[in-house]
Amino acid sequence: MNDRIVVLEVSGLEALHLAGIVGQFRDLIVDAGREDDPAVLRLLPDAYPDDDDASREFRRLTGADMLERRADDARTVLDTLGMDGGELDPASDPDTTITVALGATEARAWMRTLSAIRLVLATRLGIQDQDEHRPDDARFEIYEWVGYRLEGLVAALDRNLEDPPRR
Repeated sequence: MNDRIVVLEVSGLEALHLAGIVGQFRDLIVDAGREDDPAVLRLLPDAYPDDDDASREFRRLTGADMLERRADDARTVLDTLGMDGGELDPASDPDTTITVALGATEARAWMRTLSAIRLVLATRLGIQDQDEHRPDDARFEIYEWVGYRLEGLVAALDRNLEDPPRR
């Protein structure tokens, strides 16, 4: 069994929004024919920056596997949230706190997924600089919020490295 190394607490509403974003991300990367989408291409490394043909060939040979691993990570996030793409029990209180216990494998999947979502959002929003922000565009708030959740996860993991949980 995967030992739990970090526990996150999120409101039901926050979990619903996060599950919706992760579900959309999963759908984006599993849809066929997205290889020409700049946001999807941003998720695939440019193995040969000085050789476009070699980079294209590398993506052709490895891209499907890399995107499948990203989709698996997104499914892990949804599973640990107890949701599949934003399905919250309508009878539940959105202000209720949901506790999410993550093992090392799940924590890595969360970090990779949140980072990948930020890359997709940055590409869609045309963000070139980390400090770039347009207050008149609410989509930037989503980008910032995903970063906030990622930063919180990293901080929680860092605390556990300094003071590991006792067994």
